Amino acid sequence: MESHKLFISLFLFSFLGVKSDHLQHSNLKRLMKPNRLFVFGDSYADTGNIRKSLSDSWKLPYGVTFPKKPSGRFSDGRVATDFLARYLGIKSPIPYTWKNYAGKQRLLYGMNYAYGGTGVFKTFNNPLPNMTTQIDYFQKVLAAGNIYSTSNLHSSLAFVSVAGNDYGTFMQQKRPMTEFPGFIKQVIDQTEVNLRRIHKLGVKKIAMASLQPLGCLPSNTGFTSFQRCNASDNAYVILHNTLLHKAVAKLNNETKPSTFVILDLYKAFLTVLVSKRLEPGVTRFVNPMKPCCVGVTSNYSCSNVDEKGEKKYTVCENPKASFFWDIFHPTDEGWRSVYSVLRENLKVVMI
Repeated sequence: MESHKLFISLFLFSFLGVKSDHLQHSNLKRLMKPNRLFVFGDSYADTGNIRKSLSDSWKLPYGVTFPKKPSGRFSDGRVATDFLARYLGIKSPIPYTWKNYAGKQRLLYGMNYAYGGTGVFKTFNNPLPNMTTQIDYFQKVLAAGNIYSTSNLHSSLAFVSVAGNDYGTFMQQKRPMTEFPGFIKQVIDQTEVNLRRIHKLGVKKIAMASLQPLGCLPSNTGFTSFQRCNASDNAYVILHNTLLHKAVAKLNNETKPSTFVILDLYKAFLTVLVSKRLEPGVTRFVNPMKPCCVGVTSNYSCSNVDEKGEKKYTVCENPKASFFWDIFHPTDEGWRSVYSVLRENLKVVMI
């Protein structure tokens, strides 16, 4: 396994020849403030699309901070979608699976098609709709013609989240690591297809999240008692983000004036997790890579109970003091801090 990690590191850094600080978006100034939000992606963006019987996000203690009960969000409170909507000054878009229960006025803020556990391809959560299917749902809603008009789309923002489930599936399949860099390119190529399709459907402003530093997630830092990021895991994240940057630059050249931007989650996460410099609005977490909610043993995870209904997880005393909620997802306070960093990048464009 260590030789595999070494291979990844050597290949990626020789392939790249660039530093991670080159992953900064340069076309933000051309994005105008939208008044509705359409969302595609995974658990970093999902606000309740998965059926209650299928997801831990509908079980306690998820949602204990907001809305004080489980709401289908993979956090103790809000997720990326909610904070982006707040920044736009609108309500968080209604989940797609709730559309028939929401009033028309509520639907005017947009719609969220994201499903936790999904990717651009089929993942280990095969029954759930991947991003291609999510965009299919969006297209069907548009074709119905009774909710959104063309002018609505021109004043909208699409937010696209790809947080790494495709790569988790690759690892679970135990495919040769020599295939991994090529698979990363496949993920980016499909992401480009997805972005192009959303744009063609009429949304002229699209924000794509860069991949967060996977090597800093608690799932990858437990072996160091949550003290250090895994550099070899972050190496392939840098390749993903570099290729994403190139794809977005290509799309911007083809669709002038530029309409695609990258929300740099990689930089924002690292700013919160490892930076010693105080940033406006960013909470300084004492042990930022330690999760708040964990299973009592490695056989259990946050929200698990045994056959008697007894808790098999523990929750920290104060979720606001933790950046991570479970071993994969930020807390409400973690996401708030991330978007405080992103706000500095977005304030000059969301006007």
